[in-house]
Amino acid sequence: MPRHQRFRDGNTQLHVPGGTVVPLEVAASFRSRTRGLLGRDGLDGALLLTPAGSVHTWRMRFTIDVAYLTRDLTVLSVRTMPPGRLGVPRLRARHVLEAEAGAMERWGLRRGVRLEVLPPRPGAPGAGLRPGDVSGGA
Repeated sequence: MPRHQRFRDGNTQLHVPGGTVVPLEVAASFRSRTRGLLGRDGLDGALLLTPAGSVHTWRMRFTIDVAYLTRDLTVLSVRTMPPGRLGVPRLRARHVLEAEAGAMERWGLRRGVRLEVLPPRPGAPGAGLRPGDVSGGA
């Protein structure tokens, strides 16, 4: 059984099988999860909310793709949510990934795909993982 990741707020990268690497913002603190994408007009890459089992799009300015993820970052489901909606909680979801509408389809994200959060590059602003944490590999 793989060790599970522990995250903190910061920037890193998300690896999608097939070779896609996406800029990733991690929102692990209560404050950053609550803020999420509110007040933004778009997103370059993706936002990982952790821990989280559901999301809403009240007061959002754009439609988003939402992927519900298990502890080991396996995709449970992917949904597109316009502003003003409340997502249905997923019982096994421990993380939620958000991106601009259409992005997840372009990346090949679908049910059953296992994602990997890459360790931050040395010198990169904001670390998405604590020192010594693993990237969730098998």
